[in-house]
Amino acid sequence: MKGLFLAITLACGVSGMAMADDALKAAIASSQRSPANVTRDDARHPYETLTFFGIKPNMTVVELIPGTGWYTEILAPYLRQHGKLIAAGSDPQSASENSRRAAARFQQRLDANPALFGKVQVGVFAPPTTYNFAPKGTVDMVLTFRNIHNWIPSGDASLKTLFSNIYDSLKPGGVFGVVEHRLPASRAQDAEASTGYMHESYVIKLAEDAGFKLAAKSEINANPKDNADHPKGVWALPPTYNNGDVDRDKYTAIGESDRMTLKFVKP
Repeated sequence: MKGLFLAITLACGVSGMAMADDALKAAIASSQRSPANVTRDDARHPYETLTFFGIKPNMTVVELIPGTGWYTEILAPYLRQHGKLIAAGSDPQSASENSRRAAARFQQRLDANPALFGKVQVGVFAPPTTYNFAPKGTVDMVLTFRNIHNWIPSGDASLKTLFSNIYDSLKPGGVFGVVEHRLPASRAQDAEASTGYMHESYVIKLAEDAGFKLAAKSEINANPKDNADHPKGVWALPPTYNNGDVDRDKYTAIGESDRMTLKFVKP
């Protein structure tokens, strides 16, 4: 009887994992995603990345600095029924006009498709001043994709505060998932990470100093063709092509940046 109970329990666990897996695949395959975003799946590997972080459809998940909503398109339908998505980005009340515009653009994007984004909760994560995205100990997972380099110019005190806020928002056992442009260890990282690239060891130290433990790292988003040495930094590469037509074929052949993928856990 004990063996039968164990077998049933394991079978239910496997079935639940398969359903969550299918739900993630369905969100990624959804026709509601922007065609331009879908074309980047081969470079950004959303299924492999989110699976590596251990996402589940009943989680409360914070996406920090969602930008134009590339991952939000996937996370919103995936978490809509059983979980919660908090998209924390620019402050609509910021003194910066650029920040206010970014917040307005993102909100307009959400408002334009309530069927997809209607349950997304909007928060504010705007270093170095505002980190108001979730009460302490209420979040299962915090995700940020290619953003940490933008936080470096805010200074050491701000970095310490924001990483502490991320840590505090998570429940014990909660996950902080990071994808970031990776600078080779042999190259010097400038003080403000102005190229967009960062040392993996530096990002790990920032998280560990806040109390996180590095649970795993992955080469899911690695690109060995990218040497991280380009005029105008990472933005020379697709999809931005900040150098215009100069060496465009070369950058197309390289593809999107080499990226670290790090999974941290709050003990």
